[in-house]
Amino acid sequence: MGNVAAGPTAERGARRSISSLQAGERVDDEIFLIAQKDLRTTNTGSLYIHAVLADKTGQLVARMWNASQEIFDSMPEGGFLHLRGRVENYKGNRQFVIDGVRGVEGERVDLSEFMPHTQRDVEQMWERAKEILRTIRNPDLLALVARFVNDPQFVAGFKKAPAAVQLHHAFVGGLLEHTLNLLELAALVIPRYPAVSLDLVLAGLLLHDCGKIRELMYESNFGYTNEGQLLGHIVQGVTWMHDKCGEIEAATGRPFPAEIETALKHIIVSHHGKYEFGSPRLPATLEAVAVHYLDNLDAKLNQYQREIEKDNDPASDWTNYVPTLETKVFKPDVMGIRGRAAGDPPVPG
Repeated sequence: MGNVAAGPTAERGARRSISSLQAGERVDDEIFLIAQKDLRTTNTGSLYIHAVLADKTGQLVARMWNASQEIFDSMPEGGFLHLRGRVENYKGNRQFVIDGVRGVEGERVDLSEFMPHTQRDVEQMWERAKEILRTIRNPDLLALVARFVNDPQFVAGFKKAPAAVQLHHAFVGGLLEHTLNLLELAALVIPRYPAVSLDLVLAGLLLHDCGKIRELMYESNFGYTNEGQLLGHIVQGVTWMHDKCGEIEAATGRPFPAEIETALKHIIVSHHGKYEFGSPRLPATLEAVAVHYLDNLDAKLNQYQREIEKDNDPASDWTNYVPTLETKVFKPDVMGIRGRAAGDPPVPG
């Protein structure tokens, strides 16, 4: 896999990013992260490799024709390779055709070129998240939240984990950025609905995706841990929360309120909103409904924005069709507001 460096390397010049590659270009010898790989068979019985290349600017589907088991085995999934090949246009999307590969043994690889990061200050986001969480008034919920925010393992993972592998906030620090967005939204929206417990919503937002800290890998590549593949972040989040309630019971000598624990668990298991999206249960409480729709709003807006930013055709007003969104995305910024930092004052109309 090569040596991993935290900062820029002196051995190589600036590498060509995935987002900069255009159909018709050749690549003679460039390092890429092999995010995924699969050995497949053509209709004529020959082998080919289907892979996904990645760097911090995006991902690119790649194929190697006339491949072999030996070549496939030499490609380190989650590792790095020098690739030679060309970029083609396939049904409106770019794909990379691999002509040759060689290892990077002994070379230094700058991870900052391959792992996308949040553009916001991680420590500032974490402090703001804690500031909002400290507004929780219920002592049992506050004690549970404190068990998480004072857990070094949780905090380290929460600051670093992506919120997803591909769909939304898929970058280092994405889980924290996504969760902070939700906490800010809840602080603004939920007071408009007096029947909804802001305390329960805030705690639920902190915990709804906490299992992703254990579900996902995010050291050199975004993927799934074995436990994440076998259980998924919903089960992992519920289990983690249950363990923290047990810690509180051991420390206080009294049971954690069963109704509150169940309400929080329901938020976690229902936050995807639909069975087909992986929720064991549909939202059945006011707070669970609130968490689901706030979560979906932030995730969808991030995904739409990401499709605009990664589009490679400046001449078109539309992106390619996005299967997960079931639409193309209209790109023009008709109000001229994109590019302003979060928190900037609105532009007068």
